[in-house]
Amino acid sequence: MKAFIIKEIRHLLRDPRSLLILIGMPVAQILIFGYAITTDLKETDIAIVRQTNDPLSQLIIQHLDASQWFRIKKIETNSSRLENDFRRGEIRMTVALPDNMEKRLMQSSPLEIQLIGDASDPNTANLLAQYAKGIIRTTVAQSFPSQYSGIQVTSRMLYNEEIRSVFMFVPGTIVILLMLLSAIMTSISLTREKESGSMEVLLVSPLRPYEIILGKVIPYIGLSFLNAAIILLLARFLFGMPFRGSMALLLAETVLFIALALSLGIFISTITLTQQMAMLLSMFALMLPTILLSGFIFPIENMPLWLQYLSNLMPPRWFVVIIRGIMIRGIGLEYLWKETLILAGMTLIFILLSIKKFKLRLE
Repeated sequence: MKAFIIKEIRHLLRDPRSLLILIGMPVAQILIFGYAITTDLKETDIAIVRQTNDPLSQLIIQHLDASQWFRIKKIETNSSRLENDFRRGEIRMTVALPDNMEKRLMQSSPLEIQLIGDASDPNTANLLAQYAKGIIRTTVAQSFPSQYSGIQVTSRMLYNEEIRSVFMFVPGTIVILLMLLSAIMTSISLTREKESGSMEVLLVSPLRPYEIILGKVIPYIGLSFLNAAIILLLARFLFGMPFRGSMALLLAETVLFIALALSLGIFISTITLTQQMAMLLSMFALMLPTILLSGFIFPIENMPLWLQYLSNLMPPRWFVVIIRGIMIRGIGLEYLWKETLILAGMTLIFILLSIKKFKLRLE
């Protein structure tokens, strides 16, 4: 028994892939789960709209900027100048301060402060509004305790006036399903051929290597695209989700993401030998990061800096921005060109890596 145990330990130590899965993956997952799953908001970019620089408005701005939740990115005199910033996702909320706040409070005049939030992410918009209301009311109550009742803080949500959670979950569902069908099933399908020994039969057939790969992935392209179309139709007609942007652009971006996921699945199949290994690698390396680091549930800007950099390497992180931008904000390619180029570049990289690894296996 002692000799047998020693033999098994040596086999395990000589298999770096198994060691990576057994030791490296749990450590990585606990770090990602511990840092990514948080509902706290930190230093979210907001803008201020004000006409005059009276002492009370300046005090409110200072308290908002000094808090751990907000970072004042812009101060404007006209809210229309911030429309493009909302569309690009550069700011999450605007605080509109009225004229002569201090003077009007001293005269017991009614005072209304308006919060305008980006509700394409409804949970974040709600939290930001609540934090801002608390800071503003506390600031006014400390400065003018007798006139505090004369102030009213109202909120208005852009793109999702009813704060419906379906606006958040539909884009994430599309991303998860496309990644599941395209990447994981493709990697398992190609690995199954190698594991069963039928890959050698295909390689000696008249089919060329790229034809073998295309024959494997084309059915999943059609299946993934069909699933995406079904989800979009259900979101529109069953849940009432708007389609404010170009449907042609959305479909084109969906095809690009499917191509990226397929190329990623092919690459995984070239570095794994069994279906079980392909499944484990796909689940740990794709599924959980897709859920945690794509930004559709947990805001990326609230994560530690090293996780924010890591999320930039995750394709779903960019596709979620594209879906929300087209469907909810109604923006076009002039705002989404950077995300589109990143997805196209990732697709090209994985295709080249897959071709290289596949040729090495042929040799």
